[in-house]
Amino acid sequence: MNKRFLTTTLALTIGFSTVGMVQPTIQPIEVEAATTNAQNNAQAVSTKADQLIQTGKSLIGKATYSNTTYKATYPYKFSCASFIMYIFEKNGVDLATYNENYMIQQGTYVARNQLQKGDLLFFKSKKTGTDPDHVGMYIGNNQMIHMADSKQNIIISDLNSKPYYTNNYVGARRVLPTLLSANPATKGDKIVENAFNYKNKVTIGSTNNEASLRFTASGFVDFIYRKNGIKLGTTNLKEQMNVGTTVSRTNLKKGDLVFFNSVKGSKTPSQVAIYAGDQRLIIPNSNGVMTRVLLLDYYKEHYITAKRVF
Repeated sequence: MNKRFLTTTLALTIGFSTVGMVQPTIQPIEVEAATTNAQNNAQAVSTKADQLIQTGKSLIGKATYSNTTYKATYPYKFSCASFIMYIFEKNGVDLATYNENYMIQQGTYVARNQLQKGDLLFFKSKKTGTDPDHVGMYIGNNQMIHMADSKQNIIISDLNSKPYYTNNYVGARRVLPTLLSANPATKGDKIVENAFNYKNKVTIGSTNNEASLRFTASGFVDFIYRKNGIKLGTTNLKEQMNVGTTVSRTNLKKGDLVFFNSVKGSKTPSQVAIYAGDQRLIIPNSNGVMTRVLLLDYYKEHYITAKRVF
């Protein structure tokens, strides 16, 4: 289901748990280093898909359905899309969205007769609108794992087992390997991986103090690029927007800097992001280091420009 209204509950519910309950933990699968995630390596994709499937299966019986609350600790609560987002993120692949309508715009189209493990499957039962209202992940043998509904929760379903799956099927997208790093990893891959690694480790505010991992948004960007051998030469947001060469929104590559305003039409930047590939953004702001998709209306409306700095 479309869950744009999950925004506030995501921040409020992560980390909370029911008092007095025993809390089994889901151990994240060990994630391979970026340089082993070959962009065109079928074995690497298959391995990653198996990790996703293992994590998804480990949550059966431990998570319940909710289209208003996202809870990433036991007892887990997911919508169909946030369940998919969670199992990908636990295995080092950040979709940067918990909405089906944005997931279906990531990766590449896959024909129904060419599905592979890890592909995302989309369904639409509503008679209005064009966005899908359900998503699951293909696990092989004509089956998918998904957060079905409030009665069934997480289940594994045969795609021919019910008219719902056959009559409401919209399509499939292959997000592996496009969300993985190339082999060997490119400079952009390394920048993105490094920024992701600091996602829950830094504080974004009004000052820069590298020793305590406290940065302004532009200071964090400068820090990440310096760690990858690229000197932007400034921690000033306006000055960073003048570094490098301008690239169009349609030609963005991993590691490009993307700038946004707070007032539509203004050329004065108020926010900088690192482009992470496939419509994903890494955004340092007062909430920390966040991941979002460029497809959001806000980022479309407040986009100023993008710069390639290496």
